[in-house]
Amino acid sequence: MKRLDEERLNEVARLEARRSFLKGSALGLGQAALASLLGPRALAGTGTCLQGGAVAGHLAPRAKRAIYLFMAGAPSQLDTLDYKPMLKEMYDADLPESVRMGQRLTTMTSGQARFPLAPSIYEFTRHDNGGDGAWVSELLPHTASMVKDIAICRSVWTEAINHDPAITLITTGDQLPGRPSLGSWLSYGLGSMNENLPTFVVLNSSWTGRKEAQALYERLWGSGMLPGRFAGVSLRSKGDPVLFLQNSAGMSEGARRRQLDALGRMNERRLAETLDPGTRTRIDQYEMAFRMQASVPELTDLSQEPDEVFELYGPDARTPGTFAANCLLARRMAERGVRFTQIFHRGWDQHFALPKDLPNQCRDIDQPAKALVLDLKRLGLLEETLVVWGGEFGRTAYCQGELTPTNYGRDHHPKCFSIWMAGGGVQGGIVHGETDDFSYNIVKDPVHIRDLNATILHCLGIDHERLSIPYQGLDVRLTGVEEARIVRELLV
Repeated sequence: MKRLDEERLNEVARLEARRSFLKGSALGLGQAALASLLGPRALAGTGTCLQGGAVAGHLAPRAKRAIYLFMAGAPSQLDTLDYKPMLKEMYDADLPESVRMGQRLTTMTSGQARFPLAPSIYEFTRHDNGGDGAWVSELLPHTASMVKDIAICRSVWTEAINHDPAITLITTGDQLPGRPSLGSWLSYGLGSMNENLPTFVVLNSSWTGRKEAQALYERLWGSGMLPGRFAGVSLRSKGDPVLFLQNSAGMSEGARRRQLDALGRMNERRLAETLDPGTRTRIDQYEMAFRMQASVPELTDLSQEPDEVFELYGPDARTPGTFAANCLLARRMAERGVRFTQIFHRGWDQHFALPKDLPNQCRDIDQPAKALVLDLKRLGLLEETLVVWGGEFGRTAYCQGELTPTNYGRDHHPKCFSIWMAGGGVQGGIVHGETDDFSYNIVKDPVHIRDLNATILHCLGIDHERLSIPYQGLDVRLTGVEEARIVRELLV
């Protein structure tokens, strides 16, 4: 009798789940019909999404889309954006214990007999505001020339001290793998603005600095416990931009359409029987792939771009897979309604031979990053596009290994690093936050990476405390359960 009662309860629960599914499907068909009648351009930017967002409308958004320029490996803030002239007077002196305060070190330097201070060998110049503006290194002359358009934050910090947990934390909100990435949260929360392109695109760039670089795993742009359709789509720079996108030999577009329709009907029946979200993901992915067969080749074809655009982005812009070419692609995606584009540039891990490798890294990204901001501005897209530049943590003021007047390296340092932001809702021409004379501790206006992610969501109209999904008894959020604040000082 007890077993029979359990079977009846299970059947009631199953019927209720099916009713909810059918109700949701009916609403989804209505939304799809509305999108079909109005067309993509009518819906883009109105708060109504072609592929419905879960929370669109929390706040009035300043940005419709975001582009994240991620410098994987962690740029040295001391040699780029955080000027510390006093260190020149302390060359080769030991980092004072009163500054270090027993903070955790990596195993790469914890065994050193001493921690000799290594001042930057690069010149810094103050820009704009009558000599009262941002100090920027000679390694970033193009960035320096656009300080009026960007907000520099020198007081970002994180708990993670090694690459994999640090990059996982800043991209997904947790040091442990398995959580949805920032782009996936935006896809889930805001939906798509272009039914023919992915909502979230990832571009991996070549680099000319240190060749040994940390690996980038797909989980950095994965969807975690969100449905798989919200994961980032990585475009390749060689061969087909997306594998298995093109029809095989002898398969016409009409035949492919009939094949997908038949497969779709079978998957829909399967979905109604099992309510398996993975089946819904497969249906969506098949349909997106079919639409992308025409849209992706057009997107990645740069042949129609005028010569002056390539000149703007620099000499590498015509070479597929470079950071310059990817920045140009990001601008084209912004024009076409891609919600979130993340460009990774590896090789920023200068433990040794920093003066050899860091200038090459900066040369890779400096002109293209500026070109992206200016190009978006020229096209009237910057005000509604948030651009973020940064890495996963900072670098130490002391040298790792042997220190000489012309050569040094820097270890990982999580307690302070620098990023910059531009566009959608960001106040240009400002510097926020301050570190001590050693760029070792924050002395004013700390910004945790949870605060940074909360601010990014805010610019796109999302309340970070309300963007969540239930999972294993918890309400999972990008910013976690700890306190996170919006850094309003960076915003207009």
